[in-house]
Amino acid sequence: MKQIGLKLLATALTVFFMASTSMAAELKIGAAGNIGGTVVFVAQDKGFFAKHGIDAKLEIRQTGGALSKGLKAGEMDYAPAAFTNLPAALERGLKVNAVVGYVGASYTKPTSDQFVGLAASAGSGINSVQDLKGKKVGVTFGSTGDLYLRRLLRNNGIKSSEIKRINTRPPSLVSVLDTGGVDAIIAWEPNLTRALDKVKGAKLVSRGGDQVCFCAMLHAIPDKVYKDKKTTQALVDAISEAAAFVRDPKNFEEVTLIASRYAPGMDHALAKRVLKHVNFDPRIGGQTYKAWNDSVAELIAQKKMKKPFDPKNYFDSSFIESTMKRHPEWFADLK
Repeated sequence: MKQIGLKLLATALTVFFMASTSMAAELKIGAAGNIGGTVVFVAQDKGFFAKHGIDAKLEIRQTGGALSKGLKAGEMDYAPAAFTNLPAALERGLKVNAVVGYVGASYTKPTSDQFVGLAASAGSGINSVQDLKGKKVGVTFGSTGDLYLRRLLRNNGIKSSEIKRINTRPPSLVSVLDTGGVDAIIAWEPNLTRALDKVKGAKLVSRGGDQVCFCAMLHAIPDKVYKDKKTTQALVDAISEAAAFVRDPKNFEEVTLIASRYAPGMDHALAKRVLKHVNFDPRIGGQTYKAWNDSVAELIAQKKMKKPFDPKNYFDSSFIESTMKRHPEWFADLK
């Protein structure tokens, strides 16, 4: 009788699991293949997506451009995007709405850039930002790293024309510095630390400094956001709970291990060294809008945009505000 009871219990649990899985909302969620994607990696690995009724499939890409193309092509339902060039795309007619923070700390202040920095080779003669004049700098054009470089130069009284920018894809930044193709690079983690490790004599010239907001949001086309608001809310809840898990110091070892499994080419030791430079605050608020407007002003100055773009036409904070109201415990450690 005991064996029959155990079999019946096992059968019931199997049926329940199958039913729960069949009722879960399927979502394809994009993430960058670096330490910045940690909150999405943890949400999947620790079952936060499943807990909130989402059958998630992760789509990992190496650049923001590839993520945007994937979203446009229907390869993913939600994707992260930084503030760097997105406003210009929205002005040209792109229709997307952001619902939750992916990486960064824009809710607290409009600059958050410890994630990015400037590294120089041993023989470059670059020991400060002032030494960049006349040098070749590898940077990914159109990225937040590119904006960081422009701001770094401007804030140190250097004209962009006084250096030579070399367009370099993120995976190639370390090798181009190592082979002498450039004198310095602008890179975000883990490539910044990887360059310092792998290029003999490489030095860190600048990290962060409140030049820009290295921030990104998860967004989707309006039909995906609003056609099934219950699923959208579930996504925001899952990301928020995962972010709280990531920020909890007692989970550091597990979080970095998860990140190293999902991000190509990043081992556990490297993940442990770079996670401290990344913020995971899913909130959206007034400082977020300031960071957005700052990027828009830069794009207008570069003649990539014609006029300001109201951030409230992109951000929808209603979902994260609902999460904050129902689960204040997930935000108790934040300012």
